[in-house]
Parts: sequence; C-alpha cells; structure tokens
Amino acid sequence: MPRPWEADPETTFLRRLGKSPQELGNTTDNADCPDIWELENGDIAVIGRDLTSSLGRNLPTGVSVGADERLVVIPRNMLVAAKPDIPSV
Repeated sequence: MPRPWEADPETTFLRRLGKSPQELGNTTDNADCPDIWELENGDIAVIGRDLTSSLGRNLPTGVSVGADERLVVIPRNMLVAAKPDIPSV
C-alpha cells in the first residue's frame, strides 16, 4: 500500500523560514549550518544534525523513524525565529 505522503524529489527551495543561521549565531559561516526552508510545493525542508542513531534508540511509544527517514535536530532559537513565517493552515 502506498504511503499517504511522499517527499517530492523534484521540488525546489522557495524561501527560508525565520532567520539565517548567521543571524542567530548558530554557525561559524562554514557549510554545516542548520536551516529551515519552505519548498515550492509547500513542504518544509530542515537541515540539522542527524541524531537518528542516538535519539532513535529512545523514541516515545508510537513514534518511529522509517528506513528512509532521519531524526534531525535544530537549535530551539531557529524554530522560534521561524514561527512568524509558518502558516497556521
């Protein structure tokens, strides 16, 4: 049975949600900085640290990470800064 939602590998980046990692002090201007982006198709892309192996061992009941998924962590201040850009519907 197909999944109700699949990520679209053909979509493109539309706009950053919130502030840049540089504005938030979450990077030293190198290539490995966290970020949140809205995609052209309305989905959201999150760039963060892959903690699937460590945090994935202690998931709450009913939560799982699929074989083609990763548990990604971003700084709290980044999500707070993106809140005004996230639509309510």
